[in-house]
Formats: sequence, structure tokens, C-alpha cells
Amino acid sequence: MDETQAGVLDSIEELETIEQIVTSIKHKPGALLPILHRIQDQFGYIPDAAIPVMATHLRCTAADVHGVISFYHYFRSQKPGRHVIEVCRAEACQAQGSREFERHVREKLGIDFDQTTPNQDISLKAVYCLGNCATGPSIRVGDKIKGRMSPAKFDRLVDELTTFKLELK
Repeated sequence: MDETQAGVLDSIEELETIEQIVTSIKHKPGALLPILHRIQDQFGYIPDAAIPVMATHLRCTAADVHGVISFYHYFRSQKPGRHVIEVCRAEACQAQGSREFERHVREKLGIDFDQTTPNQDISLKAVYCLGNCATGPSIRVGDKIKGRMSPAKFDRLVDELTTFKLELK
């Protein structure tokens, strides 16, 4: 890797980690998706500097790798906020008033879906079913699903996440 690619990451150690991930999986059939998952699990997103590493090891183009990343909505190409809030937009939640709730969420955070608050505390993501249909509208923060959300409940949650810097476990 050249210094330009390394400069995108926080450190040379991160670039070495990407190299280790890629080389440990590259020999498996269909290795690109497992590599992308492992890198995102490690960093929270797919750093730009990882694309040429994957392309070189997998003997494909950077455009091929980027195409897979951009095709799957699960993969992020930007570092997410400290907390990722996923808002269910599926029909069952819509029937429970999620469209009005979504408007409130976007107004409260001052961002839209697939954006992060300026202080890097919260990223907002749309999802299409959290499997919590009977108690919509629902959201997920980390690995916790919360149902029967209301604007007041959401405001309290955001205040807790941002004021006290809580980590949901």
C-alpha cells in the first residue's frame, strides 16, 4: 500500500489488519462477501483504503469491489456514529404510525436516513422489518430492539445516548 491509501485510515495498524483479514479468507470460494463482513465488523464500515487491497488479492478490479459494496445496503463506506439507530419502515410499523414517528426522528436528530449527526454521536438508518411487528413502530439501537416507540420515548432515548454517553448492552 502506498502512503495515500494508508492516510485514509487512522493508522498503519489498521491497514495491516485489513491485509490480515483479506489474506485469511481470500482462498475460500466467494470470498468477497465474507471479507467485506469481517472488515465492517472490525472497523464499523468499509474504509476506502480496503478496496484496492481486496481487488489485488482477489484478482478483480476496484470497481468490482465497489460495485458489491454499493449494491448491498448493509455495507457502509463511511464511519458511522457512535450509535446507529435503525428505524423500521415496513408495512406493519407503518400501520402503527411509523411515518409520523420517522418525521419526528429526522427532525429531532436534524439528519435524514443514511446520515450521521455532526457530533458523530448518532447515525440514522432505515430498515424494512425488525421482526417486532406487533409492537411497532420499532427501532434498533445496537443489538437492542425497542417497540411501541413514540416521539417522547425517542427523545428520552436520544437524550440518554448523547448526554450520558451510554452504551446499550
